[in-house]
Amino acid sequence: MIEFYKYQGTGNDFILIDNWNGSFVADKQQFVQKWCERRFGIGSDGLIFIEKSDKADFKMDFYNPDGSQSFCGNGSRCAVAFSHHLGHIKNKKTVFEAIDGIHEGELTESTVKIAMHQYDGIEFIGNDYFIQTGSPHYIHYKDKNQAIDIYEYGQTIRYSNRFKELGTNVNLVEILDKNHIAVETYERGVEAETFACGTGATACGLSYAYKNKLNAGKIRVDVKGGQLDIHFTAKSSPGEFENIWLEGPAKYVFKGVIDDNN
Repeated sequence: MIEFYKYQGTGNDFILIDNWNGSFVADKQQFVQKWCERRFGIGSDGLIFIEKSDKADFKMDFYNPDGSQSFCGNGSRCAVAFSHHLGHIKNKKTVFEAIDGIHEGELTESTVKIAMHQYDGIEFIGNDYFIQTGSPHYIHYKDKNQAIDIYEYGQTIRYSNRFKELGTNVNLVEILDKNHIAVETYERGVEAETFACGTGATACGLSYAYKNKLNAGKIRVDVKGGQLDIHFTAKSSPGEFENIWLEGPAKYVFKGVIDDNN
């Protein structure tokens, strides 16, 4: 019997398992594929094992529903909240290990913030953007109230010749107001729209900052499951940013027990 917890960050939902003692011995990829399935399993946008790290306070071992691995922003925020609940984090600030390296985290009264990484600046694909924030993100700005189906559009980009082998996340962005955007995301590994994507909100926030020549500040990002804030500072090199933080709620939903013999 395996105890699990369910958390969500702006509708991005995750199964979390405390593997601090290394007692989980099953095939992780098969386990993830089985239990992330929404009709025959628990259902989630990913599964996270919390494990010991010799580099940080804890390690977040994250898997997409198809068993693949990448960095996950909202999953990281939920992992920080869960690790604090378990007592692996003794105060409000932490450092944790993820697939792309070390990240800082901080719990506030109502949110969880994590430090994000940007890789390789910004690539321009026609009028669109491609930004790596731990996961790859293709970004297209649409006109206000323009009707584009994110699932169909996302599949067109994700399975295009360039991206079909390794995949990419695909984002549609609408500008709502000054420093305020709305984002829809098709996620690789889930192969569907999700209610939120932390690395996607971050990438879109950075694209907006570049587009509007902003040197520092905060971008509010509306997603299907709520709101996220992206904090940033521009570097001297165009299209490159530092002091990047992803902030938003990370909520406990429920806990249960898995009988994996069935």
